[in-house]
Amino acid sequence: MDSFNICKKCNYVCDAIRFQQNFENWTSGNDNIDSFIQDTQLSAHHLFYEVLEWISYDRLYNIKYITEKKIYRANWFDRNISYWNNENQNWSRINQNMIVTLKNLNDPKNIALELMNEINKPYGITQNPVTKFYMVVLSDKCKKCNFICHAIHFQQNFENWTSGNDNIDSFIQDTQLSAHHFLYEVLEWISYDRLYNIKYITEKKIYRANWFDGNISYWNNENQNWSRINQNTQLSAHHFLYEVLEWISYDRLYNIKYITEKKIYRANWFDGNISYWNNENQNWSRINQNMIVTLKNLNDPKNITLELMNEINKSCGITQNPKTKIYIMVLYDECKKCNYACNAICFQQNFVNWTSNNEIIDKFIQDTQLLAHGKEFGLFKKVLEWIPYDRLYDIKYIAKGGFGKVYRANWIDGYIINNESGCWNRYRYKENMFVALKSLNNSKNVTLEFINEITLHNRGKINNSFIIGFYGITQDPVTKNYMMVLDYAEEGSLRNYLDKEYDKLNWDEKIDHMYDVTNGLEHIHENELIHRDLHIGNILKLKFNIAITDMGLSPEVLRGQNYTKAADVYSFGIIMYEIISGLPPYYDSGHDKNLAIKICKGLRPRFNIKVPQLIVYLIKRCLDANSLNRPIAREIKDTLHEWQSQLAKLHKWRYGLAELRAQIQEANIINNSSSNNSTPSSSLGSSYKTHSEAVYTSRLLNFNNLPEPKNSDDYYEQNDNIISAEFSESLQIDISQLNIN
Repeated sequence: MDSFNICKKCNYVCDAIRFQQNFENWTSGNDNIDSFIQDTQLSAHHLFYEVLEWISYDRLYNIKYITEKKIYRANWFDRNISYWNNENQNWSRINQNMIVTLKNLNDPKNIALELMNEINKPYGITQNPVTKFYMVVLSDKCKKCNFICHAIHFQQNFENWTSGNDNIDSFIQDTQLSAHHFLYEVLEWISYDRLYNIKYITEKKIYRANWFDGNISYWNNENQNWSRINQNTQLSAHHFLYEVLEWISYDRLYNIKYITEKKIYRANWFDGNISYWNNENQNWSRINQNMIVTLKNLNDPKNITLELMNEINKSCGITQNPKTKIYIMVLYDECKKCNYACNAICFQQNFVNWTSNNEIIDKFIQDTQLLAHGKEFGLFKKVLEWIPYDRLYDIKYIAKGGFGKVYRANWIDGYIINNESGCWNRYRYKENMFVALKSLNNSKNVTLEFINEITLHNRGKINNSFIIGFYGITQDPVTKNYMMVLDYAEEGSLRNYLDKEYDKLNWDEKIDHMYDVTNGLEHIHENELIHRDLHIGNILKLKFNIAITDMGLSPEVLRGQNYTKAADVYSFGIIMYEIISGLPPYYDSGHDKNLAIKICKGLRPRFNIKVPQLIVYLIKRCLDANSLNRPIAREIKDTLHEWQSQLAKLHKWRYGLAELRAQIQEANIINNSSSNNSTPSSSLGSSYKTHSEAVYTSRLLNFNNLPEPKNSDDYYEQNDNIISAEFSESLQIDISQLNIN
């Protein structure tokens, strides 16, 4: 491989290099446009979301002007980039012949400003060969869903049909514009010539016909059209299978069990319920084979209708016990909220098959499962499981913290993604995955601390990948202590990672790591939670990002003291200092009451390297002695995200880019020049010596009569460091001289 093709940032041939190698093969004919497109491509080291392309006009077809919107619509032959295909040595693409919007580019010199005001994702730029106008090629993005959902696909087709009646058109379109995710209530305009075998049924006073096309099933990206089912289906005003009953032979049921507390029987049904008529097989197609059903005695076969009317659950059919000769209704559990057997129902049906042998823990796990409505993937983000200890193997002790022990293990099953095909077949992911087992001391008695920990951890982890994954609870059969089953971080804590890898980190990566932590912290605070024990030992380095762990085990909270979101922000300021410097705070001091007094009087850790002033200022705000002056987590995250974008050259028009870059370049020059010293400051992150009384694990602190917290006198006047060297030295006196009791 040619070493000149290797990306200096990634140290391999990344996507930005592949784009760069193709620059000579295209041009828009306009230097400003070429430069703008190339800048987006050179920033695409890993992600394609903001990449633009030059799209040749002859790759677009079916170009139509939409009068009411004053835009053009077209189909794009090539479709958008998905990933680099090493085998073909070219970009693999998705969404062939996709529909795009074409919008005139008013000022090619200010492309960035125009695109910034666009709500839809731009794919690239093209040029009308006749008018010579440059045009932005955009996706139609739904404002609600933030992607091209079903409603957008329907909307793009409005111009291709009409009933000839505005009221009917509007009614049908309204049903389609509401179909962001589900197609159940969508109506279509069906051209009469798509129906055949039309017959009048006298006794029912209706017509019956066959429909060539069949009803919509899902959007097919490959064909850029709707995939349909039930082609040539017979239609009538009563053509719904939802209320159909069938005779179910008793030998098609198995695993029949009596549920004492509900006074009903449960069973599995081999066949599953009817879905549609399959013309090819001339039989009913079925779904949900081996589904769980409820069996309930039919008290009065002469009044079946009345009994079924009083049932809240859907009836599948009727069977008969061959021994007792009693007729039985075959029902399946419907969720009152979802109106079908959703994930919550599936979990509920399985409650009889497991127990932790502790009512509090059983109820806690069951409560998380009963909230898992719907059928979406990613259940592990919402629910917990009871994980039998014998489903774990290769269990190895890792470390002991202030409040318990941590082990590593393999989990045979992996976590639940979805209850596939109903409630009887759970689809799992990552079998034999590594997990961490966190045991709390004396949790066999299910202490308040353990319940607080699992409650806060479960609430915090929902829909956020920057908080460590929490899958369930198990129990050590020897100690009887309960254990949390968590994501395993191969590289350990962020402190361990910095000790090993700090010298290899550049400014972009440091900012990325800080962003990951604040992303998790913002999610915690938005859920009205407080971490209470945020330090670098509780930040774990995962393969692709950094995540927060140890929710809620704060010494302050255990002592009954109040803890605030602002205190979390202060802790995050210390973490930012550690990521930037590579050093633990106050590593050269004993962690005792003397240090606590100095911190209250304004002591803060100092950088031993040159740091950009913008970063110093953000850290100073987080470490402000007055909690009211500290930024909230959302503001910190937005600031760090802005820096990420600037350093990636994604938003060159934003104010502050030149200042941040200049400060980083200045810091690099100064830090590199110090490499001639006997102990380079840039390598101190891996060579510090910790004071014998410096403690970095959670522990109970009981310092009384500390002075009122304050900042140093020159706190915000000192721009190059958190506090001045003079102020730091002024505090290095015997604290006993301060006469603090």
